[in-house]
Amino acid sequence: MAGPAADFVRLAEEVFAERIPFNRLLGLHVVAVGEEAAELRFRMREELVGNILRGTLHGGVISATLDVAGGLVAFLGALRHMEGLSDEERLARFARLGTIDLRVDYLRPGLGEVFSVRGHILRAGRRVAVTRMELGNEAGTLIAVGTGTYIVS
Repeated sequence: MAGPAADFVRLAEEVFAERIPFNRLLGLHVVAVGEEAAELRFRMREELVGNILRGTLHGGVISATLDVAGGLVAFLGALRHMEGLSDEERLARFARLGTIDLRVDYLRPGLGEVFSVRGHILRAGRRVAVTRMELGNEAGTLIAVGTGTYIVS
């Protein structure tokens, strides 16, 4: 991806990782992004623990990070339908991005120090996008998967 589209993708990365307060609270950092996929990472911290006896990641954190990754790739997929629009028009659509449905399957306890969440597009239409997301730890253990549906217009 090059030119104005690449600049806008960088802006979307910045918005998702740095400007959205909840994403900052989670400690999310964008580490890879493409036209139909993205990867974010975050470190385990005491504030993210759900089970104090085992020290596992809270289920709500798992769900939220899957949702963020799904939303980011949904928007990236929608960009292909926004050719010819100004950055202001794209930002206006970005502002309307929202989760319609999110399904999460918790596969294993959230144990680890560094977590990666990857998302990719299953379908990107003009109004709705469907994504698939996976959350794993630094050892490559798959902890949870999700499917999200997002409004993108």
